[in-house]
Amino acid sequence: MSNPEEEESTNDESRREEISKYRKFRKVDGATYRKVNQFLRKHTYVTAREWAIARLCSDFKTTAGAEMTFIGENLPDLVPFMQEPYSPQAVNQARTSFKRKVRKSGATFFYGAMCGFFTLDELDDILFESSEIARFLLEVEGTSLEIDDEIEIEDRITDIMRKLGDSANILLNKRSQQNSQQDDAAGKQTDRDDDNEE
Repeated sequence: MSNPEEEESTNDESRREEISKYRKFRKVDGATYRKVNQFLRKHTYVTAREWAIARLCSDFKTTAGAEMTFIGENLPDLVPFMQEPYSPQAVNQARTSFKRKVRKSGATFFYGAMCGFFTLDELDDILFESSEIARFLLEVEGTSLEIDDEIEIEDRITDIMRKLGDSANILLNKRSQQNSQQDDAAGKQTDRDDDNEE
């Protein structure tokens, strides 16, 4: 029969090896949390802890979900700029905050696109700038996408933006027609009022 203590020791050793082999965020090794946070807040809505934990939740995922306890306990060993361990609850809180901010950012962007505030060229510029920042963050954390995966993601976004642009144009045309009809109706009413005064 297998010895439970030996199994536990083997598991611990395997996990320690997993931690030592984890090479993400090495490009910011030596950078302080504050410095990383300042950069992120300048270019995104997320904080350094949300960025780090979102990455770890993606990398240490099981069929049951992210390994909150493992991530929290080993946070300083996995991410150079994180100075202390987190509880599973704190990890989950940061993960939830990241998801909420991404959703809000998405809603804000799509509203800006659909309300007619931006031209299609301006939207293209926003998307290009956003994708460049995202690529930079992936490069800094040491994550590489397969070229096929990157192309697929870009194609999906392009398709969504094309549909969004078409929908926005339809809405803007309808709005323009409604405004034109209202102006015509207001003009006719003014003419009637003028006739009555005479």
